[in-house]
Formats: sequence, C-alpha cells, structure tokens
Amino acid sequence: MTDTVHRKLNLAALALMLTAVISPSKGLASELSAPPLPSPVKVEKVRVLNQRPSMKILGTVYSQNQLELTAGVNGRLEWVAEPGTYLKKDELVAQVELLPLQLRQAERKAQHKRARINLDYLNKELRRQSELRIKNNTSQLQFERTQSQVELAHSDLEIAELQLKQINQELNRATITAPFEGVITQRLKRKGYDVTRSDVLVQMVDTKRLEIRVFVPIKYLTYTKSGTPVTLSSRQDDTNIYSLQSSATTIIPAADPLSQTFEMRIAVPNQGNEVWSSGQLIEVEIPIQSKQMTIAVHRDALILRNDGTYVVKINNDNIAQRLKVSVGKGKDDWVMVSGDIDIGDQVAIRGAERLAEGQKVVIQTAGK
Repeated sequence: MTDTVHRKLNLAALALMLTAVISPSKGLASELSAPPLPSPVKVEKVRVLNQRPSMKILGTVYSQNQLELTAGVNGRLEWVAEPGTYLKKDELVAQVELLPLQLRQAERKAQHKRARINLDYLNKELRRQSELRIKNNTSQLQFERTQSQVELAHSDLEIAELQLKQINQELNRATITAPFEGVITQRLKRKGYDVTRSDVLVQMVDTKRLEIRVFVPIKYLTYTKSGTPVTLSSRQDDTNIYSLQSSATTIIPAADPLSQTFEMRIAVPNQGNEVWSSGQLIEVEIPIQSKQMTIAVHRDALILRNDGTYVVKINNDNIAQRLKVSVGKGKDDWVMVSGDIDIGDQVAIRGAERLAEGQKVVIQTAGK
C-alpha cells in the first residue's frame, strides 16, 4: 500500500515539472512576440555624375625636338659626343678640323686686301684724269677706260667680301653645337672620318618637351578639338598605373584613306617627362560624345546577387526597400546606375546586406 502511494506521488511531481518546462512564462512569451529592433545603417545620397563617354587608344610618345645633326662643312672630324651624353643648348656636339678652313680664311682676307688696294689706286687715278680732262690734257678714251676699271675694282672688292663671309660661315659651321637641351641617342660618325656637309653625325632628342601622337577614328572628329581634355596612363608594374590629365594641343583634320583615322597630338605635362620617354606606348582616353548627366551611387551601395545587382533605398520613414539596378561605368568611388531611383534618394552603404524588404532602420551619422 505504501509503495503504491509513493509511485503516485512521484508521477504527480514529474507531471508538474514537465508542465513547468513545456509552458513558457508570460514574460518570455511577450519577449518572443515583440517586433525586432531597427537595424543601424549608413547611407549616401544618390548624386549627379557629369560623365563623358570615352574610348581608350594607344598613342606613341615623341619628342617635340628630335633631329639629325649634320657636319655642315667638308672636312675631317676631330671630336664627336658619345651616345647618351646630355647636353644643354649651345654645348659642343662635334668638331670638324679647323686648319684647312683657317688657311682658306687667310687666303680670302689677302684677296680682300688686294681688291681694296687696287680700288684705292684706281680711284686716285680717276681723280687725276678728271683734273687733266678739265684742262684737255687727257683723251676721253683714256678717261672712260679708267672709269670702267674703277667699276670693275668695286665688283672685285664685293666678291672678295662675299667670299670672306662664306669662309667665316663655314668656320662657324665647323663647330656643331646643340640647338636645344637634350641627349645624344645615336652616333653615326666617329673621330677621324672625312665627312661632307650633308653627312649625319648624331641623332639628338629633347627629353624635356614630349608629346603623344594618337590616331583616332575619323567618326569622332566632331567631338574633338584643340583643348579637349584627355587622360594619359601607363602601367608601371603589375599593380600600379601612372595617370595624368592633359589636353589635345593639335588636331590634324585629315583622314588617312586606309585606316580612316586622323592624328591628335597631346603635350605631355612636365611631371610626365620624368616617367615617360620617346618611343613609349601610352594609353590615351579621349571623349567620343558630348558630356551628359547621369545618376550615380557610391560603390559600397551595390549588392551583387546571382540574379542581378541591387541597392537598398531608405525612404523618409526609414523603411528599407530593395531595388534592382543596371550598372554602368564608374568614376572614382561612384558608379553610374539606372533603375527606380532618383537624385537625392538615400541608399544604404553599410549594413545593407542583412536588411529585409520593409525592415525598419536607424540611420547612423558620419563617424559612428
């Protein structure tokens, strides 16, 4: 009898314990049924991005001053600058032997002196015969002959002066100097060579004044003119790209019949001279349409999914609304989009991934 009573009491106690475990308290039930707290997000307004459709073309760097220096005179070379030599304007590039030219110069000076002496003598003789003619002590024929000799002596003196100037000019050309500041890129003649005035001695390039020449499809000629902004860039290594802003300096509006392109020339800014060199290929981004206004969102607002790209718009009641958008080109931290959004709308850039449609949010201010 006693064992039966104990079993009944144990069963009753177990039933009470199970009831307590299975049945939640009123406080816990109320907590489970309470709405979720607003999710914190950071937002950025949709803005206007002035964008100009562009294309990228490879261009080649050229020196604005690049030429071949010739001997200038006939003679033997005494000295020529080494390749790689950096020269300032008017510094010595090459020297032709001067002695033969100096001897010719001395000969021309002697001839000039002789012509001057002869002219002086004939002038005196003409004055003497003029005085005798007044007294009828000389013939008209003798007077006219002397007068003709004076005129010929004048011509001989002029010829001697011209010959002297020519040899002086040859002496000046025998010393070849740099016409601009630059570097010797190639030497074609060495010391000891006999050269003529048209022989090329060296090639010289100005490394301070560079320009880029690019050939653009002729259909884009309408959108380009002198002063058109362009972007110049080149890859320095696997991760770094060097970029500069410049503008078109020259447009040559003549199409090549085979390639159907026209030439554009772009001056390289001074800072680019330290990075780029003549002959290098540079990527040039040029505008191909008129400037247009587009809607842009911050890159962090984009949510990438298998079925497309989304942004989360936060309305005036701080309610999240997920919208599908089409993505265009980007500029810095902003990306052009099209969809059911407008300028000034707020889109989430932090915390958007975990938001559900229609969820309440609280907007965090900058710095939090």
